[in-house]
Amino acid sequence: MPAFPLTWLYAPGDRPDVVVKALASGADIVLVDLEDAVAPDRKEYARDATAELLSDPPPVPVHVRVNTLDGPLAEADLKTLTPLPGLSGLRLPKVASPTDVVHVAEHAAPAEGRGIPLYALLETALGVEHAFAIASAHPTVRGIGLGEADLRADLGVREDAGLDWARARIVLAARAAGLSPPAQSIHPDIRDLEGLAASCAHGRTLGFLGRAAIHPRQLPVIERAYLPTPAEVESAEAVVEAASVEPGAQALPDGRFVDAAVVACARRTLALARRDALTA
Repeated sequence: MPAFPLTWLYAPGDRPDVVVKALASGADIVLVDLEDAVAPDRKEYARDATAELLSDPPPVPVHVRVNTLDGPLAEADLKTLTPLPGLSGLRLPKVASPTDVVHVAEHAAPAEGRGIPLYALLETALGVEHAFAIASAHPTVRGIGLGEADLRADLGVREDAGLDWARARIVLAARAAGLSPPAQSIHPDIRDLEGLAASCAHGRTLGFLGRAAIHPRQLPVIERAYLPTPAEVESAEAVVEAASVEPGAQALPDGRFVDAAVVACARRTLALARRDALTA
Protein backbone atom coordinates (compact mmCIF):
# COMPACT_ATOMS: atom_id res chain seq x y z
CA MET A 1 0.00 0.00 0.00
CA PRO A 2 1.30 3.51 -0.73
CA ALA A 3 2.93 5.27 2.20
CA PHE A 4 0.34 8.03 1.88
CA PRO A 5 -2.80 6.65 0.21
CA LEU A 6 -4.99 9.52 -0.94
CA THR A 7 -7.56 7.89 -3.22
CA TRP A 8 -9.82 5.00 -2.31
CA LEU A 9 -12.15 3.97 -5.15
CA TYR A 10 -15.34 1.98 -4.51
CA ALA A 11 -16.48 -0.66 -7.00
CA PRO A 12 -19.50 -2.97 -6.65
CA GLY A 13 -18.55 -6.57 -5.98
CA ASP A 14 -21.17 -7.93 -8.37
CA ARG A 15 -19.63 -6.05 -11.29
CA PRO A 16 -16.25 -7.71 -11.95
CA ASP A 17 -15.84 -5.62 -15.10
CA VAL A 18 -16.09 -2.43 -13.04
CA VAL A 19 -13.67 -3.80 -10.47
CA VAL A 20 -11.12 -4.51 -13.21
CA LYS A 21 -11.48 -0.93 -14.46
CA ALA A 22 -11.06 0.35 -10.90
CA LEU A 23 -7.80 -1.58 -10.57
CA ALA A 24 -6.49 0.26 -13.65
CA SER A 25 -7.87 3.68 -12.64
CA GLY A 26 -4.85 4.95 -10.74
CA ALA A 27 -6.57 4.76 -7.34
CA ASP A 28 -4.22 4.01 -4.49
CA ILE A 29 -6.63 1.46 -3.02
CA VAL A 30 -9.70 -0.22 -4.54
CA LEU A 31 -12.66 -0.81 -2.24
CA VAL A 32 -14.77 -3.71 -3.43
CA ASP A 33 -18.23 -3.26 -1.95
CA LEU A 34 -20.40 -6.20 -0.94
CA GLU A 35 -22.80 -4.08 1.09
CA ASP A 36 -24.77 -1.03 -0.08
CA ALA A 37 -23.79 -1.21 -3.76
CA VAL A 38 -25.07 -4.78 -4.21
CA ALA A 39 -28.72 -5.81 -4.48
CA PRO A 40 -29.86 -8.52 -2.02
CA ASP A 41 -30.32 -11.15 -4.72
CA ARG A 42 -26.73 -10.64 -5.97
CA LYS A 43 -24.90 -10.79 -2.64
CA GLU A 44 -23.72 -14.38 -3.03
CA TYR A 45 -22.53 -13.77 -6.58
CA ALA A 46 -20.67 -10.65 -5.44
CA ARG A 47 -18.89 -12.63 -2.73
CA ASP A 48 -17.90 -15.40 -5.13
CA ALA A 49 -16.69 -12.96 -7.79
CA THR A 50 -14.63 -11.08 -5.21
CA ALA A 51 -13.15 -14.33 -3.93
CA GLU A 52 -12.07 -15.21 -7.46
CA LEU A 53 -10.47 -11.78 -7.85
CA LEU A 54 -8.54 -12.14 -4.60
CA SER A 55 -7.33 -15.69 -5.22
CA ASP A 56 -4.12 -14.01 -6.48
CA PRO A 57 -2.69 -10.66 -5.35
CA PRO A 58 -4.09 -7.92 -7.63
CA PRO A 59 -1.91 -5.09 -8.97
CA VAL A 60 -3.41 -2.59 -6.50
CA PRO A 61 -4.26 -3.14 -2.82
CA VAL A 62 -7.87 -4.25 -2.48
CA HIS A 63 -10.04 -3.77 0.57
CA VAL A 64 -13.49 -5.31 0.83
CA ARG A 65 -16.47 -3.73 2.54
CA VAL A 66 -18.35 -6.70 3.93
CA ASN A 67 -22.03 -6.83 4.73
CA THR A 68 -23.46 -5.42 7.95
CA LEU A 69 -21.88 -7.18 10.90
CA ASP A 70 -25.16 -7.93 12.70
CA GLY A 71 -26.74 -9.41 9.58
CA PRO A 72 -26.72 -12.96 8.19
CA LEU A 73 -24.16 -12.39 5.42
CA ALA A 74 -21.10 -11.00 7.19
CA GLU A 75 -19.97 -14.32 8.64
CA ALA A 76 -19.88 -15.95 5.21
CA ASP A 77 -18.09 -12.90 3.77
CA LEU A 78 -15.37 -13.10 6.42
CA LYS A 79 -15.00 -16.89 6.22
CA THR A 80 -14.67 -16.80 2.43
CA LEU A 81 -12.41 -13.79 2.00
CA THR A 82 -9.99 -13.62 4.91
CA PRO A 83 -7.82 -16.59 3.85
CA LEU A 84 -7.25 -15.16 0.37
CA PRO A 85 -3.81 -13.78 -0.58
CA GLY A 86 -5.19 -10.79 -2.47
CA LEU A 87 -7.06 -9.25 0.46
CA SER A 88 -5.29 -6.19 1.90
CA GLY A 89 -7.96 -4.98 4.31
CA LEU A 90 -11.54 -5.22 5.49
CA ARG A 91 -13.97 -2.32 5.70
CA LEU A 92 -16.49 -2.91 8.47
CA PRO A 93 -19.78 -1.06 7.96
CA LYS A 94 -21.97 0.47 10.66
CA VAL A 95 -19.60 -0.24 13.54
CA ALA A 96 -21.29 0.91 16.74
CA SER A 97 -19.02 -0.40 19.50
CA PRO A 98 -15.52 -1.81 20.07
CA THR A 99 -17.12 -5.22 20.55
CA ASP A 100 -18.01 -5.29 16.84
CA VAL A 101 -14.36 -4.84 15.89
CA VAL A 102 -12.98 -7.31 18.43
CA HIS A 103 -15.42 -9.97 17.23
CA VAL A 104 -14.23 -9.61 13.65
CA ALA A 105 -10.55 -9.47 14.64
CA GLU A 106 -10.81 -12.66 16.68
CA HIS A 107 -12.85 -14.65 14.19
CA ALA A 108 -11.47 -13.47 10.84
CA ALA A 109 -7.76 -14.15 11.29
CA PRO A 110 -6.34 -16.59 8.72
CA ALA A 111 -4.95 -19.88 9.98
CA GLU A 112 -1.35 -18.64 9.97
CA GLY A 113 -2.34 -15.88 12.39
CA ARG A 114 -1.73 -12.86 10.15
CA GLY A 115 -4.23 -10.26 11.24
CA ILE A 116 -6.19 -8.64 8.44
CA PRO A 117 -6.07 -4.81 8.67
CA LEU A 118 -9.48 -3.54 9.72
CA TYR A 119 -11.09 -0.19 8.89
CA ALA A 120 -14.19 0.67 10.89
CA LEU A 121 -16.91 2.83 9.35
CA LEU A 122 -18.89 4.86 11.88
CA GLU A 123 -22.32 5.56 10.48
CA THR A 124 -24.50 6.27 13.52
CA ALA A 125 -24.47 8.66 16.45
CA LEU A 126 -23.57 5.74 18.72
CA GLY A 127 -20.61 4.81 16.54
CA VAL A 128 -19.28 8.37 16.58
CA GLU A 129 -19.77 8.55 20.35
CA HIS A 130 -17.56 5.43 20.68
CA ALA A 131 -14.98 6.63 18.14
CA PHE A 132 -11.86 6.37 20.31
CA ALA A 133 -12.90 3.05 21.86
CA ILE A 134 -13.43 1.62 18.37
CA ALA A 135 -10.18 3.07 17.02
CA SER A 136 -8.22 1.50 19.89
CA ALA A 137 -10.22 -1.73 20.21
CA HIS A 138 -7.67 -4.09 18.63
CA PRO A 139 -4.15 -3.95 17.14
CA THR A 140 -5.50 -4.87 13.70
CA VAL A 141 -7.59 -1.69 13.51
CA ARG A 142 -5.69 0.50 11.05
CA GLY A 143 -8.24 3.21 10.41
CA ILE A 144 -11.67 4.64 11.07
CA GLY A 145 -13.94 6.70 8.87
CA LEU A 146 -17.42 8.14 8.60
CA GLY A 147 -20.29 6.79 6.57
CA GLU A 148 -21.82 10.20 6.08
CA ALA A 149 -25.00 9.26 4.23
CA ASP A 150 -26.20 6.98 7.02
CA LEU A 151 -24.97 9.35 9.72
CA ARG A 152 -26.80 12.26 8.10
CA ALA A 153 -30.02 10.23 8.15
CA ASP A 154 -29.46 9.12 11.76
CA LEU A 155 -28.91 12.68 12.95
CA GLY A 156 -31.51 14.34 10.73
CA VAL A 157 -28.83 16.73 9.48
CA ARG A 158 -29.85 18.75 6.42
CA GLU A 159 -26.83 21.01 5.93
CA ASP A 160 -23.34 19.68 5.29
CA ALA A 161 -21.84 21.79 8.09
CA GLY A 162 -23.94 19.82 10.55
CA LEU A 163 -21.50 16.92 10.20
CA ASP A 164 -18.37 18.92 10.99
CA TRP A 165 -18.41 18.07 14.70
CA ALA A 166 -18.55 14.33 13.90
CA ARG A 167 -15.81 14.75 11.31
CA ALA A 168 -13.52 16.48 13.79
CA ARG A 169 -14.36 13.83 16.37
CA ILE A 170 -13.06 10.95 14.29
CA VAL A 171 -9.93 12.87 13.26
CA LEU A 172 -9.14 13.36 16.95
CA ALA A 173 -10.03 9.77 17.84
CA ALA A 174 -7.80 8.37 15.10
CA ARG A 175 -4.86 10.48 16.22
CA ALA A 176 -5.42 9.64 19.90
CA ALA A 177 -5.37 5.95 18.98
CA GLY A 178 -2.15 6.32 16.98
CA LEU A 179 -3.84 5.71 13.62
CA SER A 180 -3.32 7.49 10.31
CA PRO A 181 -5.60 10.46 9.59
CA PRO A 182 -8.97 9.30 8.28
CA ALA A 183 -9.98 9.58 4.65
CA GLN A 184 -13.07 11.63 3.86
CA SER A 185 -16.36 10.00 3.02
CA ILE A 186 -17.54 10.01 -0.60
CA HIS A 187 -18.85 13.04 -2.50
CA PRO A 188 -22.04 11.58 -4.02
CA ASP A 189 -22.38 13.82 -7.11
CA ILE A 190 -19.85 12.51 -9.65
CA ARG A 191 -20.46 15.48 -11.98
CA ASP A 192 -19.84 18.15 -9.35
CA LEU A 193 -16.05 18.31 -9.49
CA GLU A 194 -15.93 21.90 -8.26
CA GLY A 195 -18.00 20.97 -5.25
CA LEU A 196 -15.76 17.97 -4.67
CA ALA A 197 -12.65 20.15 -4.73
CA ALA A 198 -14.19 22.62 -2.28
CA SER A 199 -15.29 19.81 0.01
CA CYS A 200 -11.82 18.26 -0.08
CA ALA A 201 -10.25 21.60 0.79
CA HIS A 202 -12.57 21.85 3.78
CA GLY A 203 -11.80 18.28 4.79
CA ARG A 204 -8.11 19.01 4.66
CA THR A 205 -8.56 21.88 7.12
CA LEU A 206 -10.29 19.45 9.50
CA GLY A 207 -7.35 17.03 9.40
CA PHE A 208 -8.49 14.40 6.91
CA LEU A 209 -6.01 12.84 4.49
CA GLY A 210 -7.39 11.63 1.17
CA ARG A 211 -10.89 10.59 0.23
CA ALA A 212 -13.06 7.72 -0.92
CA ALA A 213 -14.48 8.05 -4.44
CA ILE A 214 -17.25 6.41 -6.42
CA HIS A 215 -16.02 7.29 -9.93
CA PRO A 216 -12.53 7.47 -11.48
CA ARG A 217 -13.11 11.08 -12.62
CA GLN A 218 -13.04 12.10 -8.95
CA LEU A 219 -9.54 10.73 -8.33
CA PRO A 220 -7.41 13.57 -9.81
CA VAL A 221 -9.46 16.17 -7.95
CA ILE A 222 -8.94 14.40 -4.64
CA GLU A 223 -5.22 13.94 -5.23
CA ARG A 224 -4.70 17.59 -6.18
CA ALA A 225 -6.62 18.75 -3.13
CA TYR A 226 -4.57 16.71 -0.71
CA LEU A 227 -1.07 17.00 -2.12
CA PRO A 228 0.89 20.03 -0.85
CA THR A 229 0.98 23.03 -3.17
CA PRO A 230 4.33 24.33 -4.47
CA ALA A 231 4.04 27.21 -2.01
CA GLU A 232 3.47 24.83 0.89
CA VAL A 233 6.47 22.75 -0.15
CA GLU A 234 8.66 25.83 -0.42
CA SER A 235 7.56 27.00 3.01
CA ALA A 236 8.20 23.57 4.55
CA GLU A 237 11.67 23.38 2.98
CA ALA A 238 12.56 26.76 4.50
CA VAL A 239 11.47 25.57 7.94
CA VAL A 240 13.41 22.32 7.76
CA GLU A 241 16.51 24.05 6.42
CA ALA A 242 16.42 26.64 9.21
CA ALA A 243 16.03 23.91 11.82
CA SER A 244 19.02 22.01 10.44
CA VAL A 245 21.22 25.11 10.74
CA GLU A 246 20.01 26.25 14.15
CA PRO A 247 18.15 23.71 16.29
CA GLY A 248 15.61 25.00 18.77
CA ALA A 249 12.96 27.69 18.66
CA GLN A 250 13.68 30.61 16.35
CA ALA A 251 12.07 33.25 14.17
CA LEU A 252 12.55 33.13 10.41
CA PRO A 253 13.34 36.29 8.42
CA ASP A 254 9.71 36.41 7.21
CA GLY A 255 8.49 36.59 10.81
CA ARG A 256 7.33 32.99 11.24
CA PHE A 257 8.12 31.40 14.60
CA VAL A 258 9.61 27.92 14.34
CA ASP A 259 9.68 25.32 17.08
CA ALA A 260 9.74 21.52 17.19
CA ALA A 261 6.04 21.19 16.39
CA VAL A 262 6.34 23.44 13.34
CA VAL A 263 9.36 21.46 12.12
CA ALA A 264 7.52 18.16 12.53
CA CYS A 265 4.60 19.52 10.50
CA ALA A 266 6.98 20.73 7.79
CA ARG A 267 8.61 17.32 7.56
CA ARG A 268 5.23 15.65 7.16
CA THR A 269 4.44 18.08 4.35
CA LEU A 270 7.65 17.21 2.54
CA ALA A 271 7.11 13.48 3.02
CA LEU A 272 3.65 13.79 1.48
CA ALA A 273 5.05 15.88 -1.38
CA ARG A 274 7.55 13.07 -2.12
CA ARG A 275 4.70 10.59 -2.28
CA ASP A 276 5.30 9.74 -5.93
CA ALA A 277 8.92 8.91 -5.21
CA LEU A 278 7.95 6.88 -2.15
CA THR A 279 5.46 4.78 -4.10
CA ALA A 280 7.39 4.45 -7.38
